[in-house]
Amino acid sequence: MSIPACPEGFDPVAITVRPTAQVDESAVLGEGTTVWDLAQIREDARLGSGCVVGRGAYVGPGVRIGDHVKLQNHALVYEPAVLGDGVFVGPAAVLTNDRSPRSVDPQGRLKRGGDWEAVAVEVAEGASLGARSVCVAPVRIGRWAMVAAGAVVVRDVPDHALVAGVPARRIGWVGRAGVRLVEREGESGVWECPETGALHDERDGCLVERA
Repeated sequence: MSIPACPEGFDPVAITVRPTAQVDESAVLGEGTTVWDLAQIREDARLGSGCVVGRGAYVGPGVRIGDHVKLQNHALVYEPAVLGDGVFVGPAAVLTNDRSPRSVDPQGRLKRGGDWEAVAVEVAEGASLGARSVCVAPVRIGRWAMVAAGAVVVRDVPDHALVAGVPARRIGWVGRAGVRLVEREGESGVWECPETGALHDERDGCLVERA
């Protein structure tokens, strides 16, 4: 495990790795990151600052994770996933990496790592994946989107979309606070966050946050 270099005279925030966690020597953990019991972080994975990796979570080889990301207990993030800053991955959520999973090839031989091509799940800034949700690669979860608990995502999720079900479908919009947005009365296509008052404009099935 390595720690990014810090500017001269700067004291890094402590990195905490519980004794029963397994962190490969080639993995990079940012300042203030905590790895809880029985978690496993594989070779060449990179985690940003202030991340929390819950008990029994798994981070595959070469996975890229931004700052302030939370992986809850037993979340499984398979390579080559990419998670942006502020992403939340709920308990027992799974990010897959194989379009056509098989244990053996057509001749009955055990498949190895080089016998298939891994594909990625990309989770953009601020998005949340609910408990026991599954993202079937290749798929992209948009910025500040929210995937409901138990949902199975098989197609790209737009920014700010709230999706639920099997397969997951959009059932609403959410803002940065994670609260379902409400369409303003008399203003079609204008959505407001009840908590922050932030406004968003819906155009052609996409939602754009006002500056």
